[in-house]
Amino acid sequence: MRDYLESRLVRAGLVIFGLGCGPLLFIIVAASVGLWPDPNPNPVGPGLLAALSLWPALICTMTGAVRVWRRQR
Repeated sequence: MRDYLESRLVRAGLVIFGLGCGPLLFIIVAASVGLWPDPNPNPVGPGLLAALSLWPALICTMTGAVRVWRRQR
């Protein structure tokens, strides 16, 4: 696991995922707990950000993981 987290592509993918999907996940959790002012939010902006950042994050993470896996073999 340490080898995978040392890869720049894996770390970049995880950062992109966190920054892209983090706001949407925060709004979902805050609304379910009651911390968000609207109990049924419609977060279009964070949803679009999550949708646009998900695929680059997955591609970076998977590419980095495959490169580490091939290097170990």
